[in-house]
Formats: sequence, C-alpha cells, structure tokens
Amino acid sequence: MEDKTISSVSKITQSPLTNKENEPVLEIWGGHPLSGTVTISGAKNSALVLMAGSLLCPEDCRLSNVPDLVDIRRMSQILTALGAKITKNGDILNIDAREINPTKAPYDLVSQLRASFFAIGALLTRFGTVRIPLPGGCAIGARPVELHVKGLQAMGANVFIDSGIVQANVKGRNSRLQGAKIYLDYPSVGATETILMAATLAEGETIIENAAQEPEIVDLANFCCAMGAKIRGAGTKKIIISGVERLHSVDYRVIPDRIEAGTFLVAGAITRSEIALSPVISEHLIPVIAKLETVGCRVIAESGDCLKLIPGALKGTDIETLPYPGFPTDMQAQFMALLSISEGNSVVSETVFENRLRHVAELQRMGANIRVKGNHAFIEGVPMLSGAPVMATDLRASAALVLAGLAAQGKTIVRGLHHLDRGYENLEDKLQGLGAKLERVISNQ
Repeated sequence: MEDKTISSVSKITQSPLTNKENEPVLEIWGGHPLSGTVTISGAKNSALVLMAGSLLCPEDCRLSNVPDLVDIRRMSQILTALGAKITKNGDILNIDAREINPTKAPYDLVSQLRASFFAIGALLTRFGTVRIPLPGGCAIGARPVELHVKGLQAMGANVFIDSGIVQANVKGRNSRLQGAKIYLDYPSVGATETILMAATLAEGETIIENAAQEPEIVDLANFCCAMGAKIRGAGTKKIIISGVERLHSVDYRVIPDRIEAGTFLVAGAITRSEIALSPVISEHLIPVIAKLETVGCRVIAESGDCLKLIPGALKGTDIETLPYPGFPTDMQAQFMALLSISEGNSVVSETVFENRLRHVAELQRMGANIRVKGNHAFIEGVPMLSGAPVMATDLRASAALVLAGLAAQGKTIVRGLHHLDRGYENLEDKLQGLGAKLERVISNQ
C-alpha cells in the first residue's frame, strides 16, 4: 500500500450531518447467532495519547497497530496543523515532529476531540510555551481540565485561560519545567497522561500521587521509556519520573483495545454465541470477564493472546463503574444492553461521568424495562427486545444499541453513526464476519 499523507484526509473530520436525509444508518436484523474469531484492533485511547506523546521527540516516531478511526484522523490533522509531517501506511503512522509550532492547534478540530488537549504537556515541556483550545468530545460529562492545569502549575508553568484558549509558558533561563510532587484529587487518566508527558523533559524528579492506573497509562510510559525517558511505577498509584534532556526516535506497537474486546465479548453473550477474539491482553479485561462470569457466561484463555466466550443462561447482577482496576465506564452501556435481557433484577451505578445514562431511553424504545434515579439504572430483565429505530448519544452508547439490535427480534435502525466511527474500526465488517446480519445504508427519510 502506498504512503498517504494524513493532511489529505479532511472530509471525514467535518461535523456530522444533522439533516436526516442522506444520513448513514445501520440496519440490523437480530436473532442470528455468531461464530468464529474476530481480530481486535489497536487501542484508540492509547494510540491517541501516543500520538500526542510523539511531540516530545525531535526525531521520527513510528507507531504500528494504529486503528483507522475518525478520532485518529482528527488527531493526525491537529499534529499536521502544529507542523508535524505524518504519513500512513496501513496501520502504521510515521510522525516527524522536528518542526513544531506549539501555538497552532486549530480550534475547530481540538474542540471535537478531547484527547488532543493532552498534547499540552508534551508541547509545554519541549518548547516552554503552548497555546491550545479547550477540548471537546462526547457529551457525557464535564470532564474539567483543572487537574491538568494544577499539575503544570506545580511544575512552574504560568497558565491562564482566556476565551476558551489555554495558554501556558515557563519562565526562566532555560524555560524548563521543574520536577514536583503532585497529588491528584481524582485519578484522572487525562491529567496523569498530561503530567507524565510534561515530566519526561522537566528538570529533576516528578512524583504523581493517586495517579490513574489504566493500561493506557502503562502504554504511554512504555512508549516514553522506549524513547529514553526514565519512568517507574506506571500502573500503580505512584509514578516517578526523572526528567531527561532529550528523547530519541522509536518504533512502537499500540496495545490491543480492551474496550473493543469487551464489546465483542458482550456480543457473544447477548446473542448466546460462542466466539473467539484475538489479540487481547486478558489482564486488561479482568473486571469485564468477572462480570460476564457472574452473568452466567464463561471466558476461556486459549493459546497465546486469544479469549473464547462460552455463552450461558443470563442472570442479572449489579455493576458500579470505577477507575481502573474497577469496572470501566466505557463498558457500562454495553452491559446495560446485556442485563436488559438477563433474568432477574440488576442495578447499574455510573460514578465516573454524570451524564452517561442517555442510552436508557433508546433501550426502553426496544422494550427494555429500565428506570433511572440519579446515577443509578434499575433493570428488570425481559425475555426479549424488539427492533426499533434508535439514536446513538455517544460512542459507547452506539455500541450498546448495536449489541441490543443483534439480540432483538426484527429490524433495528441505529442513527448517529458518527459516534460509532470515532471508536470502532470496521465494526460492521467484523460482525458480518461472525455471521451477524447488518448493513450500513443511506437513509432516505
């Protein structure tokens, strides 16, 4: 395959259609069992932050196993606007960030992609100054940037926000951030990533207490260490970074996407089908596997990096989302679809984001018996769901509606596919490969 410059890809990053005419929708005919093995793509949330981390390096960086997603293309355009040279060859991104202008992040793209804001740490520590718009993304909660800002201020940065733009600079003869001891009031993934990147080129030692422990944090730390950074403790609540003068070129492979893997495990459970998935890192899926087994399924680790889902009679259970290693908020909607047809009563409590139960109304449209009180969803399992037209409200809600459609009687039409395309690579093709009956078409309504 020939190299293609990312800057040539623009149409897909524009705002999604608001007119229902000519809008792409997913038509799903439920009730078909699945079988076979599905390939899991590279982790979206890891790839995005590694792309931001590439700005730390004044040499070439080569990332492989990068999923082909709208969010990845948006981040590529943001890096290109900053001055990076990016070429794509299959699942490989080559990023040359030698000549970067740290004040050129475009508002129209950053406002659509929250992960792009995490570049603030890399840009500030490398150049001593940065100007970047406040972030956007799924409307699932406030997700403030105060923890990012406080961490950078603790390292000596002057930070102020004016008209939706965050500007920061480092005073002093060498414009270097200074190592500091930073306690996070909440184990924010984004803040941990921002501060970790900022600390790699800071002067002295930085300690992050109450750090996020997600696998994506470990992947970022490993990526930075492969470039010459000195980091220990990633994956625990205490990360210690000893700053270095400069980082070097790297060739690095993105970890498999644990949320995509979890989504396919639920696809097997909700359709009562035996399926396998590979590659996966099973340790990243411990809370998801535990809940699937509580619901009545079995998950078997096969040779190498493969998992197999063995379906069983579904029964209700309670779920509370928590920071890693707790149950992931990004799997809450998918499990709610599963619990809606599981015998008995279930309670799902969302503690991470305050606005992440909007898929309930769409599942109710399909016949689910769910009532919401505050951040709790009370579910009484029903024998079956019925196909219906539904609207995705965010990325993981879109996956939940697809899963519900696979299990429902009749035809389900899912709108709002721009959410789905942000985080799942070739989802319908992968499901078709397993035997699902679904098709993306252009709506004429």
